[in-house]
Amino acid sequence: MPDDTDFHKQLTQIGIPQDLKSTPTPSPSIPKMIGPYKIESLLEKGGMSILYLGLHPETQEPTTIKALLPRFLSHPDVVERFLTEAEIIAMSDHPNIVKLYGHGEWEGGLYIAMEYIQGISLRQALLQSPISFKKALEIIIDIAYALCHLHTHGVIHRDLKPENILITETGQVKVIDFGIAQLLTEKTASGAPGKQRLIGTPIYMSPEQRENPESVSYPSDIYSLGIIAYELVLGKLSHGQIHLSLMPKGLQKILNKSLQPNPTDRYQDIVDFITDVSAYLNSTNLQKENRVGDQLSEILEHLRNAQDTLAPQQPPTWEGLEIGLVSPKGLNTYGIYYDFFSFPDGTYGIIMGESSAKGAEGVIYTTLLRGMVHALRNLTNQPIELATMLNKLLINDKVDQVFALSYIRLSPKENKLHFLSCGYGTLWHLPAGTKSITKIDTTNLAIGIDSDIEFSEVSVPWEKNDCLVLGSLIPDSLEGNDDEEFSEDIFQQALLESGHLHPQKIVETVLRKTKLSLSKILHERTPTLISIQRTV
Repeated sequence: MPDDTDFHKQLTQIGIPQDLKSTPTPSPSIPKMIGPYKIESLLEKGGMSILYLGLHPETQEPTTIKALLPRFLSHPDVVERFLTEAEIIAMSDHPNIVKLYGHGEWEGGLYIAMEYIQGISLRQALLQSPISFKKALEIIIDIAYALCHLHTHGVIHRDLKPENILITETGQVKVIDFGIAQLLTEKTASGAPGKQRLIGTPIYMSPEQRENPESVSYPSDIYSLGIIAYELVLGKLSHGQIHLSLMPKGLQKILNKSLQPNPTDRYQDIVDFITDVSAYLNSTNLQKENRVGDQLSEILEHLRNAQDTLAPQQPPTWEGLEIGLVSPKGLNTYGIYYDFFSFPDGTYGIIMGESSAKGAEGVIYTTLLRGMVHALRNLTNQPIELATMLNKLLINDKVDQVFALSYIRLSPKENKLHFLSCGYGTLWHLPAGTKSITKIDTTNLAIGIDSDIEFSEVSVPWEKNDCLVLGSLIPDSLEGNDDEEFSEDIFQQALLESGHLHPQKIVETVLRKTKLSLSKILHERTPTLISIQRTV
């Protein structure tokens, strides 16, 4: 494939008028409201707009608010493109495309309200961990379906790249950023091609888009998808260097047709691309042509699936209790384990544990911990007894692994809860009818260190409508980070502000606010939160 290194290294400021390219953007103040949306925090500052985190006025769901910078309001071209972006998102109702909630004017100018997506970009995913060959093809097809929906509605994305494709915490693909998308019915700009502004991202840009960005059609998006597909299968960013000989033979023909310099030689319809990739995905050639090193990717994918057993996404339904749970899944692996137990004597148990080992090793060791817990839970429901037996098993079996552990035993008949934490884990108690919050913890060592340790637990009153929040996020687990410091105030404030909500909304809100405040610390390791409210 041709290599134009100088072109690929160009930096572009998409669609920004020349007279404003060098104008610095002042640090924005955070407004209280934008339209009907209450603003919680700043998400990101871009060249032409600012992204805020807001709350939907009806559902109270988190919402992304994109506000055009005031200095662009006097530029008709920029305003028109901003309004076109809202129009395009509005017509694009598809599970693989970001959703529009609303748009309009506010005192600061123009805004677009969109779905808030929890996840990472495809670029981050490529940089973080290997993606199996089969998974890469499935992601490619999902992106292609999003393009199919856009093309059916006459929309050309024009800036398809890994940064504009998100992988949600549930593994769903979402295409975002329609800032330079074009309706095929739009009038193209007049003038010589040489005077056109560079619109798009060079590495992923088709040859015809480089020449005349205002006059492209659907095959231009297919070219961009071809580059992305190459990178996904390769397992890393290409930086503009395309060598199809590195691809499996069955895929080479598809990518070669996608990346033809002349758009008339390319796929003319994304449906044909989907048909060919799907046929290859379901063919016998797939396993034969599995790329070298893909076994590691598949092992990692199996380990991620094992996390579903260690960390189930749905809490149980217990009479007289409402339970909320957030345990986001990502492309990384880590050994977090939690479980819910209902005992014959009318008590309940909630356990949370984690291996000191990281990554795949942590998943394997935590699976061992889960097996031990399930064997011992039939012998006792007492926190101290369970921790003591687990500790002796680990040391006697020479597992040579340290585990953090938290255990709550709930006793509605006694109106009490009993809590034990070893190594990490904090329980927060929000008594009914008050605006106070109590931190409950113990000072036990982690299990697997000392066979003679004597564990201690805490017992506190537990009344109707009291709410509890158990989390793997605690100060000790964040020590040693020079970039950011954990503040319990952030966590407590989020709890107090959301304490009146349903338990599921409480943990979702607390996690969202904590992640925004500690974005660097929690980039690779997202905490698990469980909330329990007694209703009778």
